[in-house]
Amino acid sequence: MKRIPLLLFPLGMALFFAGALFMTLTPRPQTARALPDNHPPLPDNYPPLPDSYTGSALVPSTLADFFAPGSQPVSTIDSIADPSGCFHCHAEYSDEVPQPADYEPWTGWQGSMMAQAGRDPIFYAALDIAMADAQFSGEFCLRCHLPRAWLEERIVSGTLAVDPTQNHIDLEGVQCEVCHRLSDPTPGAGNNPRDFYVLTTITTTIPITYGNAAMVFDPEDYRRGPFDFSVITQTIGLDPHVAQGAKGTLQSIYHREALICATCHDISNPLLSWDEASQTYALNSLGEPFTDTSKMFPIERTFSEWQLSQYNTPEGVYAPEFGGNIEFVSTCQDCHMRKVTGVGGSIFRDVAGVPVRTDLPMHDLTGANTWAPQMIPIHPVFSETFDVTIDPVVAPKRLEALNLGIERARYMLQNAAVVTAVLSSPTNELTVRITNNSGHKLPTGYVEGRRMWLQVEGYDANGNLVYISGAYNPATGELTQDADIQIYESKHGLTPELAAQLGLPPGESFHFALNNIILTDNRIPPRGYEYAAFAAVGAEPRTNGQPNPTRYADGQYWDEVVYVLPDGVVYGRVRLLYQTSSKEYIEFLRDNNPNIGDPNNNGQILYDLWEATGRSAPEVMADVPFTSQASVYLPVVIRQP
Repeated sequence: MKRIPLLLFPLGMALFFAGALFMTLTPRPQTARALPDNHPPLPDNYPPLPDSYTGSALVPSTLADFFAPGSQPVSTIDSIADPSGCFHCHAEYSDEVPQPADYEPWTGWQGSMMAQAGRDPIFYAALDIAMADAQFSGEFCLRCHLPRAWLEERIVSGTLAVDPTQNHIDLEGVQCEVCHRLSDPTPGAGNNPRDFYVLTTITTTIPITYGNAAMVFDPEDYRRGPFDFSVITQTIGLDPHVAQGAKGTLQSIYHREALICATCHDISNPLLSWDEASQTYALNSLGEPFTDTSKMFPIERTFSEWQLSQYNTPEGVYAPEFGGNIEFVSTCQDCHMRKVTGVGGSIFRDVAGVPVRTDLPMHDLTGANTWAPQMIPIHPVFSETFDVTIDPVVAPKRLEALNLGIERARYMLQNAAVVTAVLSSPTNELTVRITNNSGHKLPTGYVEGRRMWLQVEGYDANGNLVYISGAYNPATGELTQDADIQIYESKHGLTPELAAQLGLPPGESFHFALNNIILTDNRIPPRGYEYAAFAAVGAEPRTNGQPNPTRYADGQYWDEVVYVLPDGVVYGRVRLLYQTSSKEYIEFLRDNNPNIGDPNNNGQILYDLWEATGRSAPEVMADVPFTSQASVYLPVVIRQP
């Protein structure tokens, strides 16, 4: 390939970016294109967005009740750029490098659930119920799922306002500029000067804390990243982001820190706070902000789990299976944006002086969700985005990215734990140990319907199955609740007092916006676990609604389960399985959707998608055979002591 003379390069690139910018400004319509085979036809007037619930709610909360400190929508000056503009430089060049396609920032990101946060069918089904439980609660949820729309004032009364020129961009979820315009909420030595200026644009006087989408967002289009971009601009003669309409590109140490991930990965319910008198979480007074996250009901604690783990140390933990080019991992980015060897943009692939990086962060942002990416391309609203007959250029890349994302999620699951199984004679006791190799609880994150369990099969000398625990029926999605079953999960619910106040049944509940007690949390903690520290942030193990300091000893990041097998078992297998959403959760979202009688409500659509895509089929994290000798499943890596 011929090299572009550097004297002509700036002009050529400027013309290219001008064309790319024009392309991104062309609005695309959103229409329904696909449905599961068993779903009723959509009406002609079906809306171009998920048909959200906007009626009355059980709790008459106000927008003020969901206020969060930090940047507010009124402060945004420059619109957040369409990620399709990023596609032109950050995708479709890997074959020429060569490097894997998902090393491209756009492609890696597009295959992640971050990119699909605004298209997740599970989220929209849950959002309907949340809006019916607590008025305007969508204001809280959509900050993280549709941050562009929220920052640009298109979230109205907790729902996405219809805007045909912008909604297709809004649905790109946690998109490129949302993260790359985030500014450090606590700048210090080493921060760029503009981070200090951005703090002066915050109009609220409430202190900024991490979590709950309390973000500090640059109101103008100054993009940030972990590297010194001046090297690039000096080499090629221009800043390509400025050529596409940005005002500058800044180096940001914040983008190397785990704290940036806390923005949406430590979540507390602002409607509920700890009441010392009743020793429960109770509803706050309505109509006024409550922003002390340390007193709110803890919904998700992924960041806190990491923060209190051994991973949050200067040396980190030896885990080359997660780190790419590095052996010891510490921050969220080390595992979820692992460092690889490659180039991050098409303009770098053939320009003298721009080296191939060995610390290129993959923008894959991989978690454990392999199911939602299967539903989205056949969703009645979102399918058009992935329709190759409508968009023959980008849609195939989107589908490729989703499939790559599914494979990466499987890899993460298959490396998240070490499982051993030992069958002892003559007691016939099978001891199974699961060791957590992740930097947080296993599993972590959104708890509703999410679970991990052991499936144990025992066979006699003739090959007959004589014992099974944890049996799962893929034809129905049912997990048999046998006497020996071991499930790792967190279950939330309602106390009798709050249930009576709301007119709902007490106990276990999927009412995400109202739950005020953690009934069970037996998920396996990470390395470095200490009960007192986890309890201080609302992340302690719990049993029967009470804190359980004996469930895991300090320092324990594994669990052991002993099965007494019947006489005659001579061999068998143990599988560790993970499921994104249980049948019970999917049925709850269908049966409790507030848009009663509408066959196209988000709960019914989700249920039909669930049936059409294998019912959130469990993923096999480990598969261990056992005999009377010790058996072990290990990731393909030799772990240092």
